[in-house]
Amino acid sequence: MTSKAIHRKALFLMISAASLWSIAGVLTRQLHAAHGFEVTFWRSLFAGAFVAAAMFWQHKSQAVSKLFLAGWFGLISGFMWAAMFCCFMIALTMTTVANTLIVMSVTPLLTALLAWIVLRHQIVPRTWLAIAVALAGMLWMFAGGMSSVDARGLAGMLIATGIPVAMSVNVVVLKKAGKSVDLIPAVLIGAVISCVLMLPLAMPLRASQHDVAILAILGVLQLGFPCMLMVSAARNLSAPEISLLGLLEVLLGPIWAWLGAGEVPARETLAGGGVVLAALIFNELLALREDV
Repeated sequence: MTSKAIHRKALFLMISAASLWSIAGVLTRQLHAAHGFEVTFWRSLFAGAFVAAAMFWQHKSQAVSKLFLAGWFGLISGFMWAAMFCCFMIALTMTTVANTLIVMSVTPLLTALLAWIVLRHQIVPRTWLAIAVALAGMLWMFAGGMSSVDARGLAGMLIATGIPVAMSVNVVVLKKAGKSVDLIPAVLIGAVISCVLMLPLAMPLRASQHDVAILAILGVLQLGFPCMLMVSAARNLSAPEISLLGLLEVLLGPIWAWLGAGEVPARETLAGGGVVLAALIFNELLALREDV
């Protein structure tokens, strides 16, 4: 397989991951009794179970040793996954889907800066331009929702700031580890840490059978599987590319919440989303024309 074909495959995996991540908001809004910490617990539990099953299916008796082979990279990445799992779901229960995702929009800039400092990666001008345009689009989206943010919503947005920080660190860890270290076990580590942290806070568990079914979908299709896709894609994408493509979650999330949960986005949200999409397309079309 040529380098361009490998890059296209990684691109497809990352787009798929971000698209699946984007369904979190609309599914969360369908829950009846489960809220806050309990949502995070169940989602992490199902995600961890799925990743563990996938590892045992793929590696058989070597699955447990894979956890230890991940080493310090796996542990650090696991803690970053746990931070994202916890902050994201708690933020969603305190503020709107759009506001939560908009806070996450600073991820590409943080990732690019961290990759430049830690990895000494030179960021090509087209990527800096795409990051700048995407941020401008996010600010445009953000302008439409700030006037209606109350104290609880503001607290939710503050919690959401942990997501881009953890995501940026995690992407840099994935790139630092390189192709020689399998960090899919880190997703399992993160899910376990999240479960342990959230269970005491989630008691007593109130989720109905309806809620558990939705949380299972969230854990498997919205969390476990796409996180595994991202780890695989990260082997052949640059750090800024990973975080830029992750913005598809920010773009699609409010649309699904609008269509499926009645959270009508402001006009600025839609217009700014168009700018973000244009930036992503611009960056990747140029990347596909270059030798990767």
